[in-house]
Amino acid sequence: MHWRDFFIPTSKETPKDATAPSHVLMLRAGLIRQAAAGVYSYLPLGYRVLRKVEAIVRAEMNRAGAIELHLPVLMPISWWEQTGRTEAMGDTLLRLGGPQGDWRSQTVLGPTHEEAITEIARAYLNSYKQLPITLYQIQVKFRGEARPKSGVLRTREFLMKDAYSFHDSIESLDRTYQKMYDAYCRIFSRCGLPYMAVEAESGPIGGDASHEFMVLTDAGEDNVALTDDGSYAANVERATAAAPTPAAEVALEAVQEVHTPNAGRIEDVCPVLGVSPQMLIKTLIYSAAVRDNKDGPERLVRVVALVRGDHDINEHKLTKVTGLMLELAEPRTIEELTGAAVGFAGPQGLVQRLGAADRLIVDREVAVLRNAASGANKTDYHVTGVNPGRDFPLEGERVVVADIRNVVEGDPSPSDGAPVHLRTAIEVGHVFKLGTKYSTAMSATYLDQEGRAQPLIMGCYGIGLNRITAAVIESHHDDNGIIWPMSIAPFHVLVMALDPRDEQVMQTAKELHDRLEASGLDVLFDDRDERAGFKFKDADLIGVPLRIVVGKKSLANGTVEVSHRRDQKKEPFEPAAAAKHVVKRVSAELAELENV
Repeated sequence: MHWRDFFIPTSKETPKDATAPSHVLMLRAGLIRQAAAGVYSYLPLGYRVLRKVEAIVRAEMNRAGAIELHLPVLMPISWWEQTGRTEAMGDTLLRLGGPQGDWRSQTVLGPTHEEAITEIARAYLNSYKQLPITLYQIQVKFRGEARPKSGVLRTREFLMKDAYSFHDSIESLDRTYQKMYDAYCRIFSRCGLPYMAVEAESGPIGGDASHEFMVLTDAGEDNVALTDDGSYAANVERATAAAPTPAAEVALEAVQEVHTPNAGRIEDVCPVLGVSPQMLIKTLIYSAAVRDNKDGPERLVRVVALVRGDHDINEHKLTKVTGLMLELAEPRTIEELTGAAVGFAGPQGLVQRLGAADRLIVDREVAVLRNAASGANKTDYHVTGVNPGRDFPLEGERVVVADIRNVVEGDPSPSDGAPVHLRTAIEVGHVFKLGTKYSTAMSATYLDQEGRAQPLIMGCYGIGLNRITAAVIESHHDDNGIIWPMSIAPFHVLVMALDPRDEQVMQTAKELHDRLEASGLDVLFDDRDERAGFKFKDADLIGVPLRIVVGKKSLANGTVEVSHRRDQKKEPFEPAAAAKHVVKRVSAELAELENV
């Protein structure tokens, strides 16, 4: 491919409002162009990269035994109503406009395809003899992302590989889950990504167990907790610390009220009480509207959650413990329950008295406190000498002690006690054990060996192809531009003619281009009539791994210069030897990535 005949609109200027390195470089290198907030066109260079990522994903899915199909982007909203995800997805689920009753008002754009694939399974997977089976697609997704940012890392339109497996036993699901997990490891290794797999929450997808595949980078929006020795890694939504040690035996103080006017915040009240945030019990009131039966009236459930003053509630954990979709209670609800203004709630008495809270969830770190402080359930007052088990219950029908907090930097890990560190990361893939969440909701059943109808057991496995592209750039770049891994580089080799008006230079460069292309390599020939410095800057920016520079000076000595974008070390070769060296090196680097 001759540069003059291709389309690579590079730019020397840093784009406005682009901060993530991948966003800046994808725009500057002419890989993408923004069409609207969260919507991008892939220009020829970027599309070549995306197609190479897609080819790797497809090859490894096929290798793992998955079968490709193609599902529609437009779906009936009735499928989503069956699974209850019209509410769970909220504004993320994009609906078409149109008058009431019009087909458009009954249609959504797919942000994911669990409902669509379950509808197919419901229609065709009727017997245990057809199981297990894994189906996958590579398809455009649409999500109503409120704040698209960081280029293609968070968008409203994106390309995803999503796979779904169907089983008649948990053991079968476990085997396929491991196959998909291993396939993901091969995909990310072949793409040159320094990834890690972490324990994760399933979020709105649902399910029993899941892992995320993360790439550590400052541009990431996910947070992971991990140890230096690699013994523990989890998304902070799921991460937990080692269980606290039981409290030492100490004399229990009596509860005493302390006047704390206008000190409802932790940073304000701790100096007044003379305690650290670790010794303050933070009392948070949540509520949820529930129905005791499908057609019954709604009633308000009030949940009190306790964490230490230096910790934050992990609402994913709290939801899992309670089984309720909770929201922070309105100030009026808090005042009715505690008898005090917001900021002065305490756990004492909140579940024991008439008209009290429905549930008390105590973080296990709070359960081991002795002689702590808390709100007094009285405006402008706090209390000291609060002791769990004496002043509020740690057991009972409406009381649960559990891990409901976010981990913090330095927490001991649950694996071996090594300190946990918090890092930002990009999520590039996610695997889930869905169980029967969707098959039960959509009545997707099969007949087992005894002829009994059973809900299909499901797994779900997603990869963001656009995110892989951006994550590779985040992991492989320098101040001058992108450094592509050989496997997904838009071109393997750049042949650069420094003196395009010199007949011998152009003839040698063209012969190298043609010979390398005939060897099966993707070759870009920079035959532009531009200054050498201009061409070198463009070459660094677009990041083609190998470079052959043909110039009058080197040809006078019978050589051309070969260098790698990664280290820029220049080596002289005779032209024919240069071609052989480059073919060998491309093959070696591709093999190295495939065999990681």
